[in-house]
Amino acid sequence: MELNVSIKPGNRIRAIYLFFIIISVQIGVGIIGAPRFIYMEAERSAWLSILIAFLYICVLVSCMLIILKKYDNADLLGIQVDLFGNFFGKLLGIVFLVHLGLSMMSILLTYIQVIQLFLYHAMPNLLITSLIMILVLYTVYGGIRVIVGVTFILFLITMWILTVLYDPFLRANWYNLLPLFDSSLPDILKGTRATSYTLAGFEILWLIYPFIQNKNKVRLPIFLGLAFTTIILLVVTVLSISYFSAEGLKTIDWAVLILVKNASFTFLERLDYIVVVMWLMIILPNLTLLMWGMTFGAKRLFKVPQKISIWILTVLILILVNFFHYDYQITKVTDLVARFGFWITYVYPFLLLPIVLIKKRQKKPKGSDKQ
Repeated sequence: MELNVSIKPGNRIRAIYLFFIIISVQIGVGIIGAPRFIYMEAERSAWLSILIAFLYICVLVSCMLIILKKYDNADLLGIQVDLFGNFFGKLLGIVFLVHLGLSMMSILLTYIQVIQLFLYHAMPNLLITSLIMILVLYTVYGGIRVIVGVTFILFLITMWILTVLYDPFLRANWYNLLPLFDSSLPDILKGTRATSYTLAGFEILWLIYPFIQNKNKVRLPIFLGLAFTTIILLVVTVLSISYFSAEGLKTIDWAVLILVKNASFTFLERLDYIVVVMWLMIILPNLTLLMWGMTFGAKRLFKVPQKISIWILTVLILILVNFFHYDYQITKVTDLVARFGFWITYVYPFLLLPIVLIKKRQKKPKGSDKQ
């Protein structure tokens, strides 16, 4: 397996599109129920937990960029083989691909649950998944540039959903946010960890970085994308705390959808139906980027053509979704992804950085420091 990724000129993308990629891969199904989970840990200081999470992720992404820039044009899979050898490097690569697969399954299952709860109670999992996977297959088959193009277009199409929060904003009781700073530091940090599932997804940067054409300009769009996602999560969480009572929010699983459902406009009713359907356009970039990441990883590790691995993964997904029919089963999958992904996404880069620095220093020619 080659360390650096060879990219054709026609498959390269500009750094500005990382802004839309980061936002689209972070905003998915997790944000629908995130206010409840963050509030249960940090209560009225949930906003502070979100800000701490943003700062931590900024430091984490900076760490990832330092690692990636130590190589000419490598991804995480190549870096791990370079550091740990062929066997252990590929084993760690498989672990990362499994993480992507579990993340994709959790997104699919959660959206299926939302569809069955708000729209079609009796629609089988297989039918919903099949319809979604048709869109995923069609997009991934076009390659990374098509995926990025779809991500950009769907971002523009779905941003209007934020305007629906205007009505709940007017009816919110802002005194529910008081008193400020009433939570202990351990509770605030627990709230920060509760954001890990919602704000995850930026680890796709490990694989997509070699495709960036102007790598010297990646920092600004990445950090702007992270800031945009954080602001949306912050607004949704603060609005949920203000709109619902303190005890009420702890019992509401889908706070964002309930906010939309309670919104009232003279010219339109049952906005939740429209938003649930439109939410497919929000999770589609999630699914396509994760599917692309798995197929690209399989090609890198085992030289399996992406057009073959994509069908294998699709059949596997269509089989697996039939084993999850109850809320507690889907909750277990989400919790597994959150716990497993926390170490891979939020801890592993900091462990990898010193190893990369030591490895690169050992390879440095003697006397190169003496100029």
